[in-house]
Amino acid sequence: MNSIDPKMIQSFAPTGTLRVGINLGNPVLAGLDKTTQKPKGVTIDIANEIGKRSGIPVELISFKSAGSTVDAIKTGNIDLIFVAIDPVRGADVSYTPPYIQIEGAYMVKGDSTFKTNEEVDRSGVEIVVGKGSAYDLFLTREIKNAALLRAASSQAVIDDFMAGKGNVAAGVKQQLESDAKRYNGLRMIPGRFMVINQAIGVPKARTEYKKTTAYLSAIIDDLKSSSFVAESMKRHGIEGAKVAE
Repeated sequence: MNSIDPKMIQSFAPTGTLRVGINLGNPVLAGLDKTTQKPKGVTIDIANEIGKRSGIPVELISFKSAGSTVDAIKTGNIDLIFVAIDPVRGADVSYTPPYIQIEGAYMVKGDSTFKTNEEVDRSGVEIVVGKGSAYDLFLTREIKNAALLRAASSQAVIDDFMAGKGNVAAGVKQQLESDAKRYNGLRMIPGRFMVINQAIGVPKARTEYKKTTAYLSAIIDDLKSSSFVAESMKRHGIEGAKVAE
């Protein structure tokens, strides 16, 4: 702690505990241990490492969606989140460089005529998307002709889709593939419609947020170059994602 600016640490974790928002809606980032029912995953490993290096105890606070973690950081109830970089969120959240890149993809029913991502943005098409997710924000900006139907969370997308809502489901590729195992007759459209850069976010409302962001950015750069992130992904069986460059 002697080499760390105490004013920055006070701004970063004002309660003396680093309160970390964990998004359980993205299986690439985190999930629940089947035995302990406690969060596990890459983001938990990174959060604990930040606490260790900073000399601060860590409290993990679970949320069902990324949007919920952003809402919590706006109110000051948490100090750090793991979230996709997006300019809308950037109004309130300061980002580190990304640590993982994942893909946003479309899923359709087996008898769908859609073959490519480009075919989706047509009049009359309804895309089911998790409310407040990175791909919701992205598609809100990019989709010109299709309509967006917002599910309550990323996990609810496929359930809504199979209940008859929309004719395309959008989300993190791994989440869609996992959810599709619960239903028959679904297929992914090849490729991706976006690359999602996952980063650490801290609230801009804090006085020392720029110093905090620089401090965390240095840690993230070290965790990537030292293979910490890659080893964590391997340990948790994460496929279809890569360490960000």
